[in-house]
Amino acid sequence: MKKQRTRVKVPVWPYILTGAIILVLAVAIACVIRFCHVKAVIVDGNIHYSDDQIAAMVMDGFLGDNTVFLYMKYRDKEIRDVPFIETMSVSIESRDTIRITVFEKSLAGYVEYMDRYIYFDRTGTVVESSQVLTPGIPLVTGLAFDHCILYEVLPVEDPSLFEKVLDISQLMEKYGLKGDRIHFARDGSLVLFFGDVEVFIGNDDFIDEKMMVLPDIIKQLDGQKGTIDLTEYVSGDTVTFEKSD
Repeated sequence: MKKQRTRVKVPVWPYILTGAIILVLAVAIACVIRFCHVKAVIVDGNIHYSDDQIAAMVMDGFLGDNTVFLYMKYRDKEIRDVPFIETMSVSIESRDTIRITVFEKSLAGYVEYMDRYIYFDRTGTVVESSQVLTPGIPLVTGLAFDHCILYEVLPVEDPSLFEKVLDISQLMEKYGLKGDRIHFARDGSLVLFFGDVEVFIGNDDFIDEKMMVLPDIIKQLDGQKGTIDLTEYVSGDTVTFEKSD
């Protein structure tokens, strides 16, 4: 007796649906790759690094120039562990534009030690050690120390000097002054250097008035060498420049 075979009809629609889903995903991925290419990068808050350097740090790796990929990569993540930078965040402005917001470490000044630039914050804590000189951060001399350790306070005799460094730096920025060096004499008095012009500030009495009077004077003395004594200066006093050879 022959066995009768029963044919089972396999539905085709699951295969069609799966193929359609794969096709849609493939088209979507192709569109994302083609139409979400980064064309513009807005960088805010950077001083130590250029816009191009910041962009290169963020847009690295596979599909690093794609806005959708960057959104997925950085949506719940801040970028850390970059020298001189506290954090960086990435936001998507449009399908072809991203914004990178940089929060740099607050640097009060730097000292030179063992052929390196040692950057410190307002508390005197060493935040970076680098062979790269950062523009806009003043060199500080006259601080006596015999060693330095990253993320520890520079071992100077008077830690309050670090606060003074930051105050002076902020005042120079406020009045558009580009000082080359901040120097502390042995008695703690302050001396500022603008090229070959040496300005004796003394203590921090009337410090705002002393800094306020400097921009016009320094501008007029461009290329000259000499000293200005503001140790006893009060608002309204005549400022004298002593030229030297």
